[in-house]
Amino acid sequence: MSILQVLDLGLAILVLAVAGWTIAARELFASVVGYVAYGLLLSIVWVRLYAPDVALTEAAIGSGVTGVLLVTSGARLKRAGDVEAIRSPDFSQRFLAAALAVLVAAALAAAVLSLPEPAPTLAPEARQELAATGLGNPVTAVLIAYRSFDTMLEKVVLVLAVVGVWSLAPDRFWGGTPTLLGWARPEGALLFLDQALVPLGILVGIHMFWVGADEPGGAFQAGAILAAMWVIVMISRLAEPPRVNARWLRLALIAGPAVFLAAGLAGSGVAGSFFAYPVGFAKPIILFIEAFMLLSIAVALPMLVAGPPCRSPEP
Repeated sequence: MSILQVLDLGLAILVLAVAGWTIAARELFASVVGYVAYGLLLSIVWVRLYAPDVALTEAAIGSGVTGVLLVTSGARLKRAGDVEAIRSPDFSQRFLAAALAVLVAAALAAAVLSLPEPAPTLAPEARQELAATGLGNPVTAVLIAYRSFDTMLEKVVLVLAVVGVWSLAPDRFWGGTPTLLGWARPEGALLFLDQALVPLGILVGIHMFWVGADEPGGAFQAGAILAAMWVIVMISRLAEPPRVNARWLRLALIAGPAVFLAAGLAGSGVAGSFFAYPVGFAKPIILFIEAFMLLSIAVALPMLVAGPPCRSPEP
């Protein structure tokens, strides 16, 4: 057994151990920390599976933004105080949930292990048409060119999620701002760290977007990083969450899906079919679409973390 195989085996055991700890932890904060660690370990697993794009997404969304969302949700539940405690499940319910989880895991393992050798793949066909898109990253080509309609709908779902969160606000608060995140008076060390980290994170996000056409990266990964930087700014109280009825905020939320749909409709007249790109112009059009998707993602994710408006709008 080689060193890499030993490391992979150890990584697999560690992932299972952290997953078990996350489930068994009774304290909310401990389970959230376990969840974040679990996501980071999965990022390493995806790197070992030669899927860096998925690894970047897992690290940014699975551990970063989702971890902050869970921490802030837990803090709000504690501040609520009068929330009635949910009755703990009895042994039969726990056994049923565990049995169902084992059954799903066994079914997935059986499906993977039953694949023929070599496993069926569309990778050769995807790479064969890659030159027509002008892109060097096959993942970006699949998302924006081969299954563009699905990708557009994913961004629509993200916008609908924000609308769903905002709809939870009482009528008297509509048009206001979400509750402030973080501490009332952040410490100086935290402010210094954030002021040093945020500009660097913005540069990394922009770089990841720009190289996503030819290297691992893209709009979603870059948007998640920019979203994380905005969340950090709000947690440090360097900026407050915007009013939910701000026009610029609404335009930024729908910009990605709107531009994506407009490009798809334009393809019907210019290239002969819905979401088709003219020959020789595919790459600049794709980059144009991804720029607006980056904007929508970078705005939608922090709004999900900030939550519904809880303060009255300014007169």
